[in-house]
Amino acid sequence: MPTAAYVAKQAPDAASAADWQPQHLTSADVKYATWIAFFAWVFAVYDFILFGTLLPVMGEHFSWNQATQAEIATWVALGGAVVAFAIGPVVDRLGRRAGIIFTVTGSALCSLLTAFTAGMGKGGLIGVRSVAGLGYAEEGVNATYLTEIYAASTDPKLVKRRGFIYSLVQSGWPVGALIAAGLTAVLLPQIGWQGCFVFAAIPAFVVAFLARRLKESPQFQVHLRIAQLRKSGQDGQAQALARAYGVDYQEHAKAGIGAAFRGTALRATLVLSVALLLNWSAIQVFSVLGTSVIVSVHHVSFQNSLWILVLSNLVGFCGYLFHGWLGDRIGRRNTVAMGWMCGGLAFAAMIYGPSDLVTVVTLYSVGLFFLNGPYSALLFFMSESFPTSIRATGGAIVHAMGPIGAVMAGLGITGVLTSGGQWYSAAIWFGAVPCFLSGLVMLAARHVSPDSVK
Repeated sequence: MPTAAYVAKQAPDAASAADWQPQHLTSADVKYATWIAFFAWVFAVYDFILFGTLLPVMGEHFSWNQATQAEIATWVALGGAVVAFAIGPVVDRLGRRAGIIFTVTGSALCSLLTAFTAGMGKGGLIGVRSVAGLGYAEEGVNATYLTEIYAASTDPKLVKRRGFIYSLVQSGWPVGALIAAGLTAVLLPQIGWQGCFVFAAIPAFVVAFLARRLKESPQFQVHLRIAQLRKSGQDGQAQALARAYGVDYQEHAKAGIGAAFRGTALRATLVLSVALLLNWSAIQVFSVLGTSVIVSVHHVSFQNSLWILVLSNLVGFCGYLFHGWLGDRIGRRNTVAMGWMCGGLAFAAMIYGPSDLVTVVTLYSVGLFFLNGPYSALLFFMSESFPTSIRATGGAIVHAMGPIGAVMAGLGITGVLTSGGQWYSAAIWFGAVPCFLSGLVMLAARHVSPDSVK
């Protein structure tokens, strides 16, 4: 019996090709990895959303007007993009397990430091929150890791429903947003905004500690072994190992940032980058700065806006499960495209609709259902679109376009507000419209059959 599920699936003759095999992964290992990935994402999102949620409160504390707050959010997003881009090559070199531990720990430290650096001025806050982009980058590391260990599994239930199961992990976004909004509503009057950031760091540190028990994915073990053999001059054994595990040796040898812009990877890199850039403009407007939009456009109190975020993110949680389930059936590209176009229409209706609480909650919830939900299919689709040798690097390049889209939205919003414009105009042109366009762009990506296994 082979010593790894991936061996059983891809290369039963690997032992005859080389006296080496990847570490065995049990079903328990896969389940543990799924739970760790879920909680890692929950608490990364908790910190990420917490900053956007508390930004109006911090602005009041430090006498920052809306334009200044938008400027801070813009620079933070730019710094986060740099961090998200840099993490991909690191994960392709050091491993998926190390990437998860590093990003979760970094996110926890930055949450803790946010409580103490804001008083040092805008520069210190921007610096810390930029490094907190590690929490955002953790999403891509999660997707890379789980794509590989799910593909390595021989469990027929997991193989058939891996998109839906991943959607449960990706649903950590609305769960984290719910925790951020709910606990802020409860804790803010008791411990202040600084205490909220300190409190957010504790569970993230716990998850980082538990992540040390994770096992590396079999695909990355094979990738690393081939690289080691090549480096030591044992090309013959490296090629034999590559053949045994179905790895394109020439493609493996060309791994690196440049490989994401060559061959079949080029289309995925360009299309997904543009789509994510546009969609993150909408994310910045309706998720990160959602409280500002609701308060300014519909004159809802800040406290009520927190509860609107709680209710709408409950609906958003269902959106993750729905789009993960649908992606397994009609394809992840089509699922993402349809969802984002519907989301753009829902947000436009919310902005131009009446200001009664029921209408605002309903349309905002529907918008988040179709804005955030498709990410359960998108992140899995991104990882399926790149080979193992550049899976984290390609994913990181695409993923880094998200914060750049947020920067563009921030610059646009700042420009509108400083020139005397209103929030509803900024939300339409930098939120609803890009959301719809991102769905159209996704249709240009290469379709990947839900039954295919990378």
